[in-house]
Amino acid sequence: MSDIPDGIVLRRHRDLVGRAQFAWLRRALLGLLVAFLVLGLLNVFGQRPSTTSAAAPPATLELTSPTSVRGGLMFEARFRIRAEQELKDAQLVLASGWLEGLTINTIEPSPIGEASRNGKLALDLGHVPAGQTYVLYMQFQVNPTNVGHRSQRVELQDGGSTIAAIDRSITVFP
Repeated sequence: MSDIPDGIVLRRHRDLVGRAQFAWLRRALLGLLVAFLVLGLLNVFGQRPSTTSAAAPPATLELTSPTSVRGGLMFEARFRIRAEQELKDAQLVLASGWLEGLTINTIEPSPIGEASRNGKLALDLGHVPAGQTYVLYMQFQVNPTNVGHRSQRVELQDGGSTIAAIDRSITVFP
C-alpha cells in the first residue's frame, strides 16, 4: 500500500467523520433541482398554448397562444376570425404587451397595413366576407431580459369600431 498523500486526513477525507450533515444538504439541493425540473414538465413555466375566444353577432375572435413563457422561448399566436356578417375593414389591435420584451419574427399572412395607435399595434386585415374564416399567425421570441407580467389585450375592429375583444395576460419567467 502506498503512503498517504500530504494534506489528506483519512478520518476526514475517506471516512467523512464530522461531515454527515452535509449529506442531507446535498440531498436537499438535489431535491430542489428535481422539483424545478418536474414543475417544468408540468408546464408551470410556460409554452403550452391555451385558447380564448370572444363572440359577437358580427364575428367571433379566437386566440390560441401561451399565457406563460420563458426567456428565449419561441412561440406562436394564432388569431382566428369567423365572420358571421361581412367585415369591410377588419383590423386587429394588439396591446403593447404583445410588443414589450418580445420580438416579432413573422406575421403570416402579411397584413395589408400596420399602424400605431397610442402605443398599440393595429394590423389592417382588409375585407372578410360573411361566412368566411380569416386566420393570422404571429411568431414571437421572448427577449431573455424580459421578466414579468403584462396585458395582451386584442381587439377585433371593423371600420374603427370594436366588434370583439379578448383580455388576457402573459407571464414571462427568466
